[in-house]
Amino acid sequence: MHFVDAKGILSGSGGSFGMNIYRGCSHGCIYCDSRSLCYQFTHPFEDIEVKQNAPELLEKALRSKRKRCMIGTGSMSDPYMHCEEQLGLTRRCLEVIKKYRFGVTLITKSDRILRDIDLLSEINEEAKCVVQMTLTTFDDDLCKIVEPNVCNTKRRIEVLAAMKERGIPTMVWLTPILPFINDTAENVSAILSECARVGVKGIICFDMGLTLRDGDREYYYAALDRHFPGLKKRYIETYGKAYELPSPNAAPLRKLFRDFCKEHGMLYKPEDCFAYLNDLPEKYEQLSMFGGLTE
Repeated sequence: MHFVDAKGILSGSGGSFGMNIYRGCSHGCIYCDSRSLCYQFTHPFEDIEVKQNAPELLEKALRSKRKRCMIGTGSMSDPYMHCEEQLGLTRRCLEVIKKYRFGVTLITKSDRILRDIDLLSEINEEAKCVVQMTLTTFDDDLCKIVEPNVCNTKRRIEVLAAMKERGIPTMVWLTPILPFINDTAENVSAILSECARVGVKGIICFDMGLTLRDGDREYYYAALDRHFPGLKKRYIETYGKAYELPSPNAAPLRKLFRDFCKEHGMLYKPEDCFAYLNDLPEKYEQLSMFGGLTE
């Protein structure tokens, strides 16, 4: 990894903002879109770029904002990669968010988030915290191939259950579903059943398939050659160089997903899930205003 002083930390406007404390990732997921050339990495993807001044930048940004909102992290780089154990930058940013009584939502695949469950609980009591977890592959052996350097799905479900016990709402990303690999009713049903069991608020699934861009595609196909001999040829024959690669089973899997979520009262339309994630309830705004701010 290498360290940089970033010029800014927040992106977005209006009701929510995003931040990425790290750039790159060490999880090694074979399908990772963040590897795509369009993101213009100037360093190897596994050479994590650390925005060492992220907490100071965040403090400066939040101090100047009069309207509280949700702050999201994890869309491009997991905030709980291996380097977070030593650096603790995510936790320091969470402390800033708590100080100014903003809300937060995090996307991760790592059980390292449990290290900060006390702080996340405090943020949720004063504002709002939503923990988002990506789940793709229920089978442990297959999960180790697809997402090799991070805890498996069953451990992530334990994390979701622990958040639920603390009253912290959770959301799941059921994506990507890889054609000819994990695109089975058995896999999707197993994940959905566990989501219902641990009380997930909603599940984000844009479609039953994956997307591949230049850079990402080459890495993915190299992984197919290593772990699924002959499958790369099938992909090329089926999809060519398409960006969107829907599973041949997409239609029945979509129906399974929607019917299950409706039956169990979970949000499933992407627009409804994002509306929930981006909403900081007015009552928290009032608590912040009348309670004052810690400067």
